[in-house]
Amino acid sequence: MNDINESMLRDIHLAFIKTHILYHASKEEVFGIGLIEELGRHGYRLGPGTLYPTLAKMQEAGLLTCASRVVRHKQRKYYRITDAGLELLNEVKIKLKELYNEVAKGK
Repeated sequence: MNDINESMLRDIHLAFIKTHILYHASKEEVFGIGLIEELGRHGYRLGPGTLYPTLAKMQEAGLLTCASRVVRHKQRKYYRITDAGLELLNEVKIKLKELYNEVAKGK
């Protein structure tokens, strides 16, 4: 795969990762290491250097809120979806369904 294709694939994966984050944050509070483990179950291999800047950008965009708590003597940031994040997630779900129907089902 050439550099342009690899870059494009990374962009697509990042969009999927952000969708996963929004989805899980809509179900319950999420935190970094828990998200890395969950995303790993879906085949995404990313470390803190990718995840935490992504979470920060999503928070800055108003898609997530963040609350810090001490867990086992360490500060942990917990993220929840906002109303704007939920609205975006619902929009993405519609687009994903359309894309799935077109690409996977050939409709």
